[in-house]
Amino acid sequence: MVTDCYLPQVGGIEMQVHDLAQRLVQEGHEVVVITPTPGPEDQDGIRVRRMDVPLLPLNVPFTRATFRLVSDLLEDEQVDVAHFHAGIVSPVAMIGARDAQARRIPAVITVHCLWSYATPGFRFLDRLTGWHHWPVVLSAVSEVAARPIQRIARDREVLVLPNGIDNKAWEVEPGDRAPGTVTIVSVMRLAPRKRPLHLLRMVRKLRDRVPSDIDLKVLIIGEGPERPQLEKYVATHGLDDIVSLLGRRSRDEIRGCFATADVFVAPANLESFGIAALEARCAGLPVVAKSRTGIREFVEHEQEGLLADSDADMVEQLLRLVVDAELRGKIARRNRETPAPVDWADMVALNLKAYEQATRLVAGQPSTNR
Repeated sequence: MVTDCYLPQVGGIEMQVHDLAQRLVQEGHEVVVITPTPGPEDQDGIRVRRMDVPLLPLNVPFTRATFRLVSDLLEDEQVDVAHFHAGIVSPVAMIGARDAQARRIPAVITVHCLWSYATPGFRFLDRLTGWHHWPVVLSAVSEVAARPIQRIARDREVLVLPNGIDNKAWEVEPGDRAPGTVTIVSVMRLAPRKRPLHLLRMVRKLRDRVPSDIDLKVLIIGEGPERPQLEKYVATHGLDDIVSLLGRRSRDEIRGCFATADVFVAPANLESFGIAALEARCAGLPVVAKSRTGIREFVEHEQEGLLADSDADMVEQLLRLVVDAELRGKIARRNRETPAPVDWADMVALNLKAYEQATRLVAGQPSTNR
């Protein structure tokens, strides 16, 4: 596994790479993670090669020697397949993959983010490097995330390798709720891309429309650079009695919050998959999210949750669930009784097929000088 970001740094890519690595090890495979993220050489039983290289802010590597080191480590480990995990800014994954395929190391590239506004940059990068011609397996975590890659790759196949979840681990027994209280919960990094400030603006509008006999509560779990702005907004607009900024929480603590919450909301427009929304859905919470995100691939409107086309529409959908206890209960029962279709047991098998395909791609290529 090659990733620009990894534990102990916490985020969607970090957790998914770690979970996939653990699942592969449980099935008898040997896994090593290569990353520039500082930390221990053993991460919960996963062996990690931490590259001691210069980093820009946000732990972004930039030296040419760093990218050569990726393939040197892959050859040192004598890997059968290298799986590169990429976001928007992932030089280790993308440049490392270029060097790896030149050295005939079988490779899979999985994109974990929506390229969106960055798509022209990746198209320009393709003109410079011809990445869509590389003998590697191209993939993304959802159909939504795969679409811009497919437009550039044209006739190349782009696989969908969804993020996985342990359905049973996220089964949550509903806890006691205060009569007349409806609790909305959101789990995200407090960064502009996730739009936590926009969520607070929606909550403010929602508050003004909720009937007086309903006590509205909003829990926001996560940390990030926008926290000071959120605190200021809450104080300025008198949301202190409604909104609680809980900071970072462990998975067990998040499950505890889900047990007493009524609705989950994901305000991001550029959500390639939405693992937190999937966890909430598996815990039985109705999910409110944007209709053009990857969340729509496991949340159907009025089945597992409600999908919105805009922020104004998201306020409307949240209001529906807040005031309609019958609708909340119907969706919650469906989510508790119907397992999500991306359980790790199936997702590991999909990844293994991708690794086999990568091996065949390299085997069918003529030898090249390194």
